[in-house]
Formats: sequence, structure tokens, C-alpha cells
Amino acid sequence: MSTSLQPIGHLSPGQDLNGYIRAVNRIAVLTAEEEHELALRLTEESDLEAARRLVMAHLRFVVHIARSYSGYGLPQADLIQEGNVGLMKAVKRFDPHQGVRLVSFAVHWIKAEIHEFVLRNWRIVKVATTKAQRKLFFNLRGAKKRLGWLNSNEVEAIAKDLDVKPEVVRQMEGRLTAFDAGFDASPGEDDDQGYQAPVHYLEDGRYDPATQVENSDWEEDSTQRLQNALATLDERSRDILQSRWLAEDKATLHELADVYGVSAERIRQLEKNAMKKIRLQLDDSLVA
Repeated sequence: MSTSLQPIGHLSPGQDLNGYIRAVNRIAVLTAEEEHELALRLTEESDLEAARRLVMAHLRFVVHIARSYSGYGLPQADLIQEGNVGLMKAVKRFDPHQGVRLVSFAVHWIKAEIHEFVLRNWRIVKVATTKAQRKLFFNLRGAKKRLGWLNSNEVEAIAKDLDVKPEVVRQMEGRLTAFDAGFDASPGEDDDQGYQAPVHYLEDGRYDPATQVENSDWEEDSTQRLQNALATLDERSRDILQSRWLAEDKATLHELADVYGVSAERIRQLEKNAMKKIRLQLDDSLVA
């Protein structure tokens, strides 16, 4: 089933939100029998007209759900559009033999799409990535009874209710109350205001000449000390370490066992002893 949707002619939420809402509210609600018949036609015959009627009859329900997310400061039309996508996914997956109404099944798909949209667009930096963080994000906004910061008792109560640690609640509250700041100054700001932009006080030290020289000297010194430490090993131990760790195509224990005619376990022991000697040599060279 296609995810494109033209509910009433060419009317869509983004063109005329109020007109769209009035139009979808005029669409008749399906009876249980009508809904069941249409769902059977869709699942058994892939009837796209049946799918269209199922979607159309539930557009008003999407509007109702989308309104509950108006507190996130995102365009209502966009929330409705995302909810419509979830509705169409629900219609596609709806099983009329389960004995439940489509509206009960679709609510989870509609909210899932709206949740994804909110998390993608509420902040430039995504505030919730894991499943637990996403659940906390939406529940915490609903649990807060005032605009100010939560006190200790409120944090404890919310943490207990949502089954998370209090510090997790505090962390998410900080993300909710944070704001996006541009790295560069806004074009309209003068010098008296623009100096506050992060570009003026956050430095990138990667390309500082002194830092680059220091890193180069450290890398050269570390390489030299490693070569000196390797030189203290016998030829077989040195070859094992180089083959196992320094070669581009690293050898396995069994490959080296075939080369030296010993067991893989013996190669592992030789490697372990050689690594121990290398660490001691490197530690001594640092002290010196």
C-alpha cells in the first residue's frame, strides 16, 4: 500500500489546517461490520480502495492524538502528517481476525511515528536515543507539574513511577530544559552581541603547531622505545610479536605453530612472556 495520502481532494494539513480538520471530521465513522468487511477485502484481496476507506475514516482520530503533542512547539500540521503515516502502516498490518477495532490497534503505530518525529525535530541534538531514554522523555514531560526544576521528592517519585534511577531523571530534565545554540554568531548580531557565540571562545587545538610538534615527538619517541624493547628479545619471540601484532596481515597462533613446529598453546605462552618483557622494558625506559 502506498504511503502517499490525499485525504480530501488536494487538501492536506500543511495547506489549510483548519480546513483539513473540518473535512476529516465530516467523513463518516465506520461501523464494526463495515470496518471488518473492508479489512477482509484488504487482507484477502489486496483491495486498495478498502485500504483508502479505512484510512480516511480514521483521520479524525489522528488529529485527536496529534493535538496531545502540541506542547512540544512543533507544527501541528507536521504532527498530523506523521500520525497519518503511522495510521497507514497500522491499516496495512491490521488483522481483522483478532477481534479488535482498528482504532485500538492503530493508536500505537500513530504515536510511534509522532514520537519519532518529535525526537528528530525537538532539538538539533537528539535528546533520547535508547528505548529507556525515549520512554523517560515523553513520560517526564507529562509528569512535571510545574515549569521550574523538580525538587528531590518529585525526582524520587518520578524515578519510582518510571522504574529508573533518580540521576537518570535529573539527566533527562537537564536535556529537556536545555536550548540549542548556534556555533557561529547570527548574521544580524553586532560585535557587542556576537562575541558570546561559541566560535569566539571554543578553540580547536588539533591544528596548533605546538600540539602537532609535541604529538609528533611523542610518536617518534614511543616508536623508538618499542623498537629498542623488541631488540632485547630473542629472534623467535620477536618474530611472534611482530607477526601477531605489528604485521599488516596478522598471523594466528596455529599458523605460527606450524612455522615453528610447536603447539598453538606453546606459541601463546611465548607471546605472553614476550609481551611481559616488552612492558618491563618500556616501563624502565620511561623511568630512565
